Amino acid sequence: MATDLIEISQTEPQPAAIDRAASAIRRGKIVAIPTDSLYALVADPYNLHAVGKVFAAKGREFTRSLPLLVRDIVMAEELASELNSRFFVLARRFWPGPLTIISSASAKVPLKVTGNTGRLAMRQPNSLVATALLEALDQPLISTSANISGQPTCASGIDAFAIMDGRIDLVLDGGVCAGLGNTTVDITEPYWRMIREGAISEKEIAECLSRK
Repeated sequence: MATDLIEISQTEPQPAAIDRAASAIRRGKIVAIPTDSLYALVADPYNLHAVGKVFAAKGREFTRSLPLLVRDIVMAEELASELNSRFFVLARRFWPGPLTIISSASAKVPLKVTGNTGRLAMRQPNSLVATALLEALDQPLISTSANISGQPTCASGIDAFAIMDGRIDLVLDGGVCAGLGNTTVDITEPYWRMIREGAISEKEIAECLSRK
């Protein structure tokens, strides 16, 4: 496939660029966008063909789940089968921002998106581009790092285009993303667990949860 590249402002996203990306996603396409945490591939989680294309584009194992971006806590509640108090404490403290929270998925989420695990990783981004897309589509979005699995994540639109050219449909080039990677926390077990430490430290998570 031919991958298109169009410029977008991270501080004042052009409506035409957002409309084009939203239209592509509605048609089952994959788009790379700048977020508050490097570049991400976004797609429609309810379109199983699109889900499969994301796995193929990254060379990702089908047993690994695909994280979702959500507009707010209310949208997260609709996607999870159950949310404990830890979720609300963390989400109210760190959302929107670079914290991904793993919970149990509801039946609304295709099993393929969860890597057949029934577990779902969600995040509310602190990114005007991502937020504009979520608003335009009024639904969650798959959001996984814009790279080939096992390789470094792209920090610029040009890098994302170079790596993913021919694998995805569109890159929104917003220049360089200054953010660090996401922190990922699993709250599905009796004790919370740090999966990956990124912009938010394990110490910050522990201190937040100790005050709940």
